[in-house]
Formats: sequence, structure tokens, C-alpha cells
Amino acid sequence: MLKEIKRDVEHAAPPVNGQQPAGGGGLIWQGQVGAAFWKFATLFSFTVNIILVLVLLLVGWLLFDIKSGIAQPLVGGLYQSFVQMDNARIKTVIQVQDNIQVNDTMPVQFDLPLQTTTTVILNRATNIPNTVVYLNGAPVTTNIILPAGTPLEIQLNLTVPVNQTIPVHLNVPVNLVVPVDIPLNETDLHTPFSRLRDLFFPYASLLGKLPGTWDQALCQTSPAVCGLLPQ
Repeated sequence: MLKEIKRDVEHAAPPVNGQQPAGGGGLIWQGQVGAAFWKFATLFSFTVNIILVLVLLLVGWLLFDIKSGIAQPLVGGLYQSFVQMDNARIKTVIQVQDNIQVNDTMPVQFDLPLQTTTTVILNRATNIPNTVVYLNGAPVTTNIILPAGTPLEIQLNLTVPVNQTIPVHLNVPVNLVVPVDIPLNETDLHTPFSRLRDLFFPYASLLGKLPGTWDQALCQTSPAVCGLLPQ
């Protein structure tokens, strides 16, 4: 009977100096430490997960901004620029104003018909033998000498062949408006433009497939969720 009363008093007595009594009290304290550790571990894990999610959201927003503000305009703009440059055409108008000096020779070959009446003057005395001269209506054969300077009227009817080389010296003014339309893909620039276009095409295509917002990211990963997003 005394032993039972003593046991009840020991169980009912408060701890001395904040210490748990020996025996069953030690087991209870060990159980409280385990529960406190698991509560702390759960809270710590939850906090770390929240921080990681916030960091991922921040990094995602930064990546979206980098893609839409830097990477895609730079790479995509370069790719489109090289495509447009390869398909471009040089269209302009060239005004030509100049003087051309022509120094050459020209062969001339033709037949010149000559039919005309002209007067010739003898430059020396000319003997005309056996000339019939009528004296008092009677023909007389004699020799006549025409002195130098005697004018004679004659009728010309002949063809004169002309075969000459004529020197040509000309100053030719030139005033022209020349339209120019040159497609660059038919020039030597086509090769470097096509190489630069093909160099940037994989990166431009890859950036075009990457999402630019969280909505696009969810639509690419889960098409079923995409229909539930507000438009």
C-alpha cells in the first residue's frame, strides 16, 4: 500500500530544475524531439521548395524577356535581313552625260555617174590633123592648130568609180538615261548571302519554337491545359 502511494506521489510531483524525472519521462522527451525534428524538416523543405519555385519563375520571366527582347530580334532579324538581301534588286537610273571623241577612218566605195556640160581650156597648143574645113561651101582638108588658152565647151557623160578611205574626226555628245535593274541573287553576292542565311536559320527556327510566355509554355507541355487558359 505504501509503495503504491509513493509511486503516485512520484508521478504527480513536478520536475525539479526543469528536468524530467527518470524512468518513463525520458521516453516522452525523446518522442517530442522526433516530432519537432520532423516538423522542422517539413517546414524547411516547404520553404526551400517555395524559394526554388520563385527562382524558377523569376528565371523563366528573365528568359522570356531575353528571348523576346534580345535573342529573337537579333538572330531572327539577321536571318530575315540576309534572306531579303539575297532576294533584293538594285533598281536605279543612271544619267549619262559625256562627249565621245571619234577618231577613225571610213572606207568609201561607189560609182559616181557624171553627166554635165562644161567648158575646158587648152593649156597648150593642140594640133588637129586632117581636119575638113569648108571654104566657100567647098570642103578643104587641112591641119589646124588650136593655141593654148582656147576654151572648148564639151558634154560629159561617164561613170567615175570612187574608192577612197576617209578619215573621221568627230566629237559626239551623249545624253542618256539608263535604267538599271540587277537582281542580287544573280551576282557574286548570292554566295555569301546564302551562306549567312543558312548559318542563322537553325537558331532562328529554334528560337521561333521556344515559348515566349508562361501560357505558351503550358500549351506546349500540356495541350489539354491550354484550352482552360483565359484568352
